[in-house]
Amino acid sequence: MAYAIFSDRREAGRRLAGTLAALGLEDPVVLALPRGGVPVAYEVARGLGAELDLLMVRKIGAPGHEEFGIGAVVDGADPQVVMNREAAGLPIPPGYVEAETRRQLAEIERRRAIYLKGHPPVPLAGRTVVVVDDGIATGGTVRAALAALRKAGAARIVLAVPVAPPEAIAALSPLADDVVCLEQPAFFRAVGLHYQDFDQTTDEEVVALLDEARRSRGEPARGIAFGE
Repeated sequence: MAYAIFSDRREAGRRLAGTLAALGLEDPVVLALPRGGVPVAYEVARGLGAELDLLMVRKIGAPGHEEFGIGAVVDGADPQVVMNREAAGLPIPPGYVEAETRRQLAEIERRRAIYLKGHPPVPLAGRTVVVVDDGIATGGTVRAALAALRKAGAARIVLAVPVAPPEAIAALSPLADDVVCLEQPAFFRAVGLHYQDFDQTTDEEVVALLDEARRSRGEPARGIAFGE
């Protein structure tokens, strides 16, 4: 039986920030996996006095079977494509991956415009990057994100999550320089079971937290128009 460990995402983020502070990270940038990772990352960024940005990942599906992921594209100043091992043996038409990458990047840009209108991705080359989500179940999205950040030239990659199963952390650890996971329940069923309040994070909440993070660092907030 799983029991709630965290009251909500904000409280989990404050606890994460306290643990991360002990690492002595130099000028980190905090990247949230939207949407649920944003309230957690907001508290981490505030606790570390760090920049907060989004890290959006879009699956590249197999031809004719879009639900089967053969890779992923990860946004940023220099977007990266990460292909899965399973893609090697599939009959993929010439140009398919390139075309699908363009399509997914367009969707990433659309979403980034909604959340961060006019705010470009933070350059990551040579930076210490802290990747934050509200928890990990299988780790597929996080795996793609970490691999892409390494390709993008991040100097130090820190994965920080409140809760995840031990096997997921063991699988992801080689892709990061540091991993901070507050709780690793032996009997893990779902991320939400470890929160008292795990309501869906709304677009409005994401925008409000990103605006507040920029204001706290003396950066101008940017307006938003939903329904685009």
